Amino acid sequence: MSVQALDKEAIPDGLRPFRDRLTPRFLEARSQVIDFITQDVIPAVPEFQKQRQAELDKVSHQIWAAEPPMVNDLRKKAQARKIYNFFLPEVSGLSVLEYAPIGELLGAFPLANLAMNCTAPDTGNMEVLEKYGTPEQKEQWLKPLLAGQIRSAFAMTEPGVASSDATNISSRIERDGDDYVINGHKWWISGACRPECKVFIFLGRTSFEGALHRQQSMIIVPRDAPGVKIIRPMAVFGHEHDHAEIVFDDVRVPATNMILGEGRGFEIAQGRLGPGRIHHCMRTIGQAEAALAAILYRAQRRKAFGKVLAKQDTLRQVVAEARISIEQNRQLCYLAAVMADEVGFKAARKYIAMIKVAAPRMALKIVDDAIQVHGAHGVGQDSKLSDMYTGLRTLRVADGPDIVHLNTIAKMEMEATGDSAIGAAVSGENKNVAKYGKFKHVEGRLAPVPGSKL
Repeated sequence: MSVQALDKEAIPDGLRPFRDRLTPRFLEARSQVIDFITQDVIPAVPEFQKQRQAELDKVSHQIWAAEPPMVNDLRKKAQARKIYNFFLPEVSGLSVLEYAPIGELLGAFPLANLAMNCTAPDTGNMEVLEKYGTPEQKEQWLKPLLAGQIRSAFAMTEPGVASSDATNISSRIERDGDDYVINGHKWWISGACRPECKVFIFLGRTSFEGALHRQQSMIIVPRDAPGVKIIRPMAVFGHEHDHAEIVFDDVRVPATNMILGEGRGFEIAQGRLGPGRIHHCMRTIGQAEAALAAILYRAQRRKAFGKVLAKQDTLRQVVAEARISIEQNRQLCYLAAVMADEVGFKAARKYIAMIKVAAPRMALKIVDDAIQVHGAHGVGQDSKLSDMYTGLRTLRVADGPDIVHLNTIAKMEMEATGDSAIGAAVSGENKNVAKYGKFKHVEGRLAPVPGSKL
């Protein structure tokens, strides 16, 4: 991490263009988070690792291991510092822009992210319940989630359809008296394997007719409901992680578990994914900073070809390129955050799509460079770089693969500026085509009509 990142007194350089948008509450909150990281989290890492290993020794596979007990102690310290559940604007009192540099810190220090109860997919699920849940749903599920007493998962992706298009979701949610009966097959359901996970927010279809975007619904499904079967943990690059493949076979839940009402699932999903995507990007920038810090640490402690790596021109180029990329992406993330603050997440979706593509690509490149600098050590179990690489590569398909976001950007760009005077002037025209008239027989068939949208 750069020295500025943990300096309570200095505003990071990247925020200087936005100085007028920063409130006294931001300065206070950032200071509180930095104190928590430096005074509580960093000193607790060795004990966390010790307890984590003890929990691993109790189970047949790491995905079934319980959370180290000391995390609850850190949660209490975060609560005492009034920085718990900080992802919720109602709790933090921060704008999206003001949360961004704090999100970067949580990406660089994942134990702080966990202790502050700011981890996905729980954050998105808590936002859904906070915004759309009934008082009874909030009491039963939101309250223990906010307290960190349980964890949750979001059951959307399906193996039989292209789930990046939410209208393809095919799981059935059928009304039967005072209940709903659920049948479906999901996979890559993050967090579902961990023993702390007690509830799913399930996206399925209550109708296969009518308006396409009014057929989906969201419903609360307890993990221990009869008919819920975790088939297997999913493997990322051949190594099993806490992403589950699950079959829901005639799962019956009370009708009161429906969120907001039938046919509102697509609306809820779009509201859920906007904040979640930009929060991912904030944390990703923090991970990129951590990877660059690893490069700098290694470069000053290893010698090759007669001098330390830090004095090798090729290494210096890696460092410089990394810093440039981080700052470029940081500014794009801040722009997306400002747009979300000013016009809302839906209207800001082009900028959120931009950073959702750009930030993981950037961080993945820096982690890859860090692995190169570390050599074989970088892909081994003694370094965190291989886990970072795996997580970041997975993030490029989480909440939709890059191509989905690129299509969003391109579509909005073409709608806004697809046919412009400056475009025509710079593109130019071969006037001999009209002069000699040898293409009149194909006009309108081989090229778009002038003035039309592509």
